[in-house]
Amino acid sequence: MKSSFVSFKKAAGYLALAVGISSALVGCSGGSDTKSASKPSEKKVQEIRVVAANHPWTESIKKELPAFEKETGIKVKIDSYFEDQLTQKTSVEFASNSKGIDVVMFRPLQDGKMYNKSGYFADMSSYVGKESGYTDDFIPTSLGSVKDGDKFYGLPLVTETEVLYYRKDLLEKAGIEVPKTLEELEAAAAKLNDPAKGVSGFVSRGKRAAAVTQFSSYLYAFGGDFMKDGKSTITSPEAIEAFNYYGKMLNKYGPKGTLNMSWPEAMAVFTQGKAAFYTDASSLFTNATDAAKSQVADKVGFAPFPAGPTGTKPYNITSWALGVGANSEKKDAAWEFIKWAESKEMVLKLQAEGNPGARISVWNSPEGTAKFPKDLAEAIGANGKAEAVPYDRPVLINVGAARDVIGDVILAGIEGKNVKAAAKKADGEFQKILDSENK
Repeated sequence: MKSSFVSFKKAAGYLALAVGISSALVGCSGGSDTKSASKPSEKKVQEIRVVAANHPWTESIKKELPAFEKETGIKVKIDSYFEDQLTQKTSVEFASNSKGIDVVMFRPLQDGKMYNKSGYFADMSSYVGKESGYTDDFIPTSLGSVKDGDKFYGLPLVTETEVLYYRKDLLEKAGIEVPKTLEELEAAAAKLNDPAKGVSGFVSRGKRAAAVTQFSSYLYAFGGDFMKDGKSTITSPEAIEAFNYYGKMLNKYGPKGTLNMSWPEAMAVFTQGKAAFYTDASSLFTNATDAAKSQVADKVGFAPFPAGPTGTKPYNITSWALGVGANSEKKDAAWEFIKWAESKEMVLKLQAEGNPGARISVWNSPEGTAKFPKDLAEAIGANGKAEAVPYDRPVLINVGAARDVIGDVILAGIEGKNVKAAAKKADGEFQKILDSENK
């Protein structure tokens, strides 16, 4: 009996083991006749990472992401940083051959050439080419800053041009017409300059490198440029005239502390009612028209950049663009995001919130300019029809050093020093930078 019982016990054990193995196999096979069976695996959702700037456009696009994610099944993670942090962050990641950046928001005129030459961008030409007539609706000057020959390494996202901000009440009281030329601007600034009342005739950027971009439209209006065929042209007669003009305007009619002013400081002078005229980027306009930020919000007018001796030649640039990371393993998904973000419908929607895009059709539509002051929209349109220039600084890899060198000449003009001597000294330093990049 004992032997039989042991045999039966062993048999029962083998049977239980067999049943257990069988159940496990059924569970693994996805059978539906048991609660322990696994569900069929769902398709993995693709996620892309967008590295962007802390910018109004970024905040606006975040609100639209659910619709894109629902339509495409592509999840979007946006990491945003302040401008200088963004450059540092993306530079480090790209240099380490990271695959973590699928879409990057970048400044074409500040970082674009260096990133492109370093191989950080994927060539988007094949994607753009598949979309029939895709770029026909983009402002031509905006495309020039995101191309290398026929190669697209980005698409323009945010555009801006230099316009004239002015105090409507001060001009009306003094019986002064809105200046259409730089000569008229100087005469009007001289007449409205009233230090006793705390009102300067004119304000603009005066801080070394920061001043270069806004000085550029003056340079072009006098017929000058930063360089030509790899050679510095900052000592040309036209350039010297421009340096002298810009310096004189801030020296004679500008506020105290001009040498320390980038756009926030210059804008603050204007919005506090302490300046009659101000030239700067059109994209900054809400700082002047928002009553929560400006004491003269209801008194601000806008006009096209004044014409110089050679006509109206303001910069009309792409200040921000979108590109695809060269090492991204999700380039197709990255393009789908860019195509959606840059579509006419989305540009129209975001421009209606104050984000100036690069679509011609949007600028020509009432909806596209509804959130812009009427005279500002007209000024932007006039600048676009002028002989606009697609850059507001030297287009170089080492653009920071170049801006510092040219900024020294601007400072000399503001301080009333010898501009020719300063330009001659800067010319040699600037040429060294050019030569180093032309090797």
